[in-house]
Amino acid sequence: MTWIESLDVALFRFINLMLWNPVFDRVMPFLSNNKYFLPALPVVAALVIWKWRRRGVLCVFFLMAVVFLGDPLVVNTIKKAVARPRPFNALADVNVPVGVGKTDTFAMPSSHASTWFAMTLVAFVYFRRSVRVMLPLACAVGFSRVYNGVHYPSDVLAGAAIGAGNAAVLLWGCEALWRRSGRRWFPLWWEKLPSLTNPDLPVESAVAVFNRLPVVPQASSIDQHWRRLAYVIIAALFLFRLAYIASGRIELSEDEAYQWLWSKNLALSYYSKPPLIAFTQFAGTSIWGDRELGVRFFSPLIAATLSVLLFRFFAREVNVRAAFWLVVIASTTPLMAVGATLMTIDPLSVLFWSAAMISGWRAVQLDSMKQWLWTGLWMGLGFLSKYTALFQWLCWAVFFVLWKPARVQLRRPGPYLAVLINAFCTLPVLVWNAQHDWITVTHVAGRGGLHQAWNPTLRFVGDFIGAEFGLLNPVYFIAAVWAAIAIWRRGRKTPLIVYLFSMGAPLFLFYSFYTLRARVLPNWIAPAVLPLLSLMVVYWEDRWREGVRLLKGWLKAGVGLGLVAVVLLHETNLIGKIAGRQLPPEIDPLRRVRGWKDTAKVVGEARSRLLAEGKPVFIIGAHYGIASQVAFYLPEARSGVPDHPLVYCRSSDQPENQFYFWPGYRDRKGESAIYVQETREPGPPPERIEKEFASVTDLGIHKVYYRGRVFRQLQLFECRNLH
Repeated sequence: MTWIESLDVALFRFINLMLWNPVFDRVMPFLSNNKYFLPALPVVAALVIWKWRRRGVLCVFFLMAVVFLGDPLVVNTIKKAVARPRPFNALADVNVPVGVGKTDTFAMPSSHASTWFAMTLVAFVYFRRSVRVMLPLACAVGFSRVYNGVHYPSDVLAGAAIGAGNAAVLLWGCEALWRRSGRRWFPLWWEKLPSLTNPDLPVESAVAVFNRLPVVPQASSIDQHWRRLAYVIIAALFLFRLAYIASGRIELSEDEAYQWLWSKNLALSYYSKPPLIAFTQFAGTSIWGDRELGVRFFSPLIAATLSVLLFRFFAREVNVRAAFWLVVIASTTPLMAVGATLMTIDPLSVLFWSAAMISGWRAVQLDSMKQWLWTGLWMGLGFLSKYTALFQWLCWAVFFVLWKPARVQLRRPGPYLAVLINAFCTLPVLVWNAQHDWITVTHVAGRGGLHQAWNPTLRFVGDFIGAEFGLLNPVYFIAAVWAAIAIWRRGRKTPLIVYLFSMGAPLFLFYSFYTLRARVLPNWIAPAVLPLLSLMVVYWEDRWREGVRLLKGWLKAGVGLGLVAVVLLHETNLIGKIAGRQLPPEIDPLRRVRGWKDTAKVVGEARSRLLAEGKPVFIIGAHYGIASQVAFYLPEARSGVPDHPLVYCRSSDQPENQFYFWPGYRDRKGESAIYVQETREPGPPPERIEKEFASVTDLGIHKVYYRGRVFRQLQLFECRNLH
């Protein structure tokens, strides 16, 4: 191994130093990180699909699969396991041309080589002549990684082998699965596409090649095909999301860590939110332990449950094909994809709002007392998840106003029993608030700006509409708004259309108008998303039946755009891999779920140094978010929750967060502390901290890096001898 390593280093020095020339210094950085690569990808993909149709779609699909799955799941895992330093970190006199960024990631294997050789193999399977272009390009990119001083030759060779291997396993694994399962479960579609790697193969040849008797298509209807495919997609997404959460690629957000602390201090309610999120996280961590998978386990489970509920509802009320596309559309809506990963109050809120919507529809249609009771329960659980659930009664009022035949239900006991059940579910929140001076009412009113005089302004409107335009997928946003307006202009208002409009539009319109008063966060309208998407699908399904064939292209565009957006939201590092330049931290969507382990490490090291003075040392966070993150990611702090807390939030005379209601650090007199705050510019410690301790020493700014970028800046203070 020593001889091989020496050979590897010698070959690296030959390429990196002996082959140096001004031309390579300009060409090689361009090959590794050129700014034209990312914009060219969708153009090339669109051209390939337009010219070769089915073959092009399959080629683009597998290209995306090997890029978005192989690198994050396989290559990065091996990198962390091998932990080989980059040449410029391990060797002296390494030539790193201008324009080549230095990162703190590991070298073995090369991600660039893996990606390019994987793409080369996929392109070769579908277009044999592509090897004349792709193989030289892949080799050139691999060579550039060595010349640029960021990889050894063995890194590139290993990356090439792994990339080609990943592509081969994916291609022929899917082919084998399609041969076996496709002919059994999707015989009608299998007859049109018997082979994934050879899409032009006739079915007779496929049967001969596979040496099996053909399945009789009449044994399965087209509705069964759509139904099976929907359940396959739901199951696949559920497993993928679980694997993604368990992989540790992202850390907890501030709210998730904060609510994890709630789950260790169970109560009837909390300062700013109802209690169900705490009990949900308590259940998840009881199963999987105090780690990301435990905190987030129920999020993908809720997403899968929602998909099944919506599919069954739409299959019954509209048709199976429309139900399938509703599931796909919801899965490629970025806001819903975030809710399927992060475990905050929104997944619970959307689940119970949608469950109440479905049971409420059946209650009205079937005049069913049982369904009204279920509706009251779901709305009650929605209230225990998020206070926005109260708006669903406004939605019901709008429905009864808009659809006169439904008003007969107001002469039945069902709706009133639903109200009674919902009211019963509010008791935990009411009891807790009665015990704590109705602090939640004060907090919610302050959050909504109700304590201030209303001075109408337009400065928040553009931010809200722009955020929803992106998070709801631009194609879906336009299509949903169009549908909501068109159903009234065209005069085709069926009961289902009016009901779906009533269950979503009032909430969205309320917050849209509220932006004239105060800032509205994009996730506040989350419960309205699925009703509006359902309304969109019903409307455009009718238009499709009327012969509007342009819808097919727009649907493809929406799904394609949404899929890319969802993938990049799950792994923003891919933008840097493809474009050659990482996103600035300020606009990186994953900034709030990265860098917290290192943040806790910095704080823990400062605490260890102060411990050397011989006194106990605890930690104070300037904000509930940073205090919660340090409590979760600092091992000695996490082990002490909840009975022996090590991390506290800064004390205050009035309630500012849930920490106010838990034991504080006032009883730790004579002890020392590390005070931590996130800041852009250094400043003095808060006056309250200076008064609480005998002395406060500024430790300066500590930068927390992620892949060479400053993700956050911490200012630490040593606080000695609590008064």
